[in-house]
Amino acid sequence: MRALVTGATGFLGLWLVRQLLERGYQVRALVRPESPLGALAGLGIEEARGDVTLPESLPAAVGGCDLVFHLAGIRRAPKRDVFLKVNAAGTRALLEACLRGAPGMKRFVLAGSITAAGPSATGVSEEEPLRPVEWYGESKAEAERIAFSYRDRLPVTVARPPRITGPGDRENLLFFRLAARRVVLALSGPPRPLSFVDVQDCARGFLLLAEREEAVGEPFFLASDERTDLEGLQREAARALGVEPRRVTVPPWLLRTAGRAADAASLLLRRHLPMNRKLAEQILAPGWTCRTEKARRRLEFEARTSLRESISRSALWYREKGWI
Repeated sequence: MRALVTGATGFLGLWLVRQLLERGYQVRALVRPESPLGALAGLGIEEARGDVTLPESLPAAVGGCDLVFHLAGIRRAPKRDVFLKVNAAGTRALLEACLRGAPGMKRFVLAGSITAAGPSATGVSEEEPLRPVEWYGESKAEAERIAFSYRDRLPVTVARPPRITGPGDRENLLFFRLAARRVVLALSGPPRPLSFVDVQDCARGFLLLAEREEAVGEPFFLASDERTDLEGLQREAARALGVEPRRVTVPPWLLRTAGRAADAASLLLRRHLPMNRKLAEQILAPGWTCRTEKARRRLEFEARTSLRESISRSALWYREKGWI
């Protein structure tokens, strides 16, 4: 069977490609025309040059594919319409290409996000309505609505991971770098709990969504039963790096100001900075937790990797690559 992976050069995409190859799938990766293959080079995959924002490039990419994993998207942008163009309109373009070029496909798996469901300190479930609170979450919610609007024509399913950790992760790199400098950021106010999933567990969950009939037409949170918070994640990073950090409390107004300033700088510099308004609003939310019962019951999915193990593997990888 042949599987197309968009976003294959990204963090989760690389782990998914490796697991697909281990399972005996032929893998085709959609790679933007200007992007290098990076870690995909030498893995024995097919290469399709294209972009989800260029609909004319997509029919050839999906042709002959039994499975499509749509992971491509943008996580940092200083403007709302950029998120919607890539994450939402790009999803529609790929689905249209599948209708024309892969009518017999067995599964379309969309990489959604817990941010589409919105924040929750007690654990949001798949049955609750989507309530995004920032631009990225809004674009992922719209992508999910678009995907399910095709469910009478294509076998679609949606994965909603929370915060993903593990080797190769860039989203949490800032916190590791702060920990390496013996700093742990803490927010004033009540606890803000987080669900998480290790990248290997997450990739395995994506395979279950592709292979299990129970997944068709449904969204699933793929998460560990273990929970943490931002300070706990940073303290695990400090432990893995062998340092004793000092706690620095940040007031919410300062974080919001920094996010707005970073977005303004991104527009001027024409590059996406690690800090941004999206990240600030996500950090300041009352919590990002989800329930895991549905994935366990219907897919027999269980995240096996503890936070400590995932963070330790991340820290080792960062050091080997010279990132910290």
